[in-house]
Amino acid sequence: MKIDAFAHILTPEFYQAMLDIDATIPQKYPFIKIETLANLDERIAKWPDKNTKQVVSFANINPEDFVDGDEASKIAQYANQELAGIVANHPKYFEAGVGMLAMNNIPASLKILENIEKSPYLVGAQIFTRHLGKSIADSEFEPILLKAAKLNLPLWLHPVFDNRKPDNNLVFSWEYELSQAMLQLVQSDIFKKAPDLKILVHHAGAMVPFFSGRIDHILDQEHADMFKNFYVDTAILGNTPALQLALDYFGINHVLFGTDAPFAVMPAGADKIVSDAIENLDISDLYDKKIFETNYYHFLDKK
Repeated sequence: MKIDAFAHILTPEFYQAMLDIDATIPQKYPFIKIETLANLDERIAKWPDKNTKQVVSFANINPEDFVDGDEASKIAQYANQELAGIVANHPKYFEAGVGMLAMNNIPASLKILENIEKSPYLVGAQIFTRHLGKSIADSEFEPILLKAAKLNLPLWLHPVFDNRKPDNNLVFSWEYELSQAMLQLVQSDIFKKAPDLKILVHHAGAMVPFFSGRIDHILDQEHADMFKNFYVDTAILGNTPALQLALDYFGINHVLFGTDAPFAVMPAGADKIVSDAIENLDISDLYDKKIFETNYYHFLDKK
């Protein structure tokens, strides 16, 4: 069994609600034009590996960017209910769901975190490198991070473009945004205030493992060490040497199988490429199993 800890979905009712708000969303976010992202029947028909179950979070079309806080929080709550229903009705394919927040309504999002914590089908919440034009490390969002830590509720960190920059691109920009968000979170001292906070970072921790020497020499030792608090996935489209670097840096217990499905490799994602890269690592079969499955459950503190 493999648990793909970082896969994505656009649930049908949520997606339609967003299209009703802005019909140009597919043009604004062309990377979402994948049939298996929004069409559940097509996704199941083209499932990448019968031994894989996915943990699904929403593709980054965030209600907070389109409507006011009250409306955004309502949409997020309905979307979470819809996602929980999909997980409940398709246990063969989906291990769990990751809930949506509305960061333009912090009080409502704190309640949403409580609702997620009570759900048998949702295991955490997704946050982004930037919300409302501000870093996730901005003090405005700190109550969300502290609440998640208090509830022992993991957070999934996904990149978004920094709209102040004119040259955003899917090859490099998101990796920079992830790295910058990690640095900003470390420098905010969030891990001092909430040492039990669990954050799973997409794309194997982005630039951090490669530039670990710069981290160690530029930052003081205390803050350099805080980078090891993050968990990371394996969604870098193969590249065994790069995965080995991430594994060496973050440690075997902090690396979870994740593929970014159904993105990157049509029609259903990069399950095979990522799986092959893990199996080519110079590690034991026991460590393979930790990455593919058991680290996910330890991340949740459930097994």
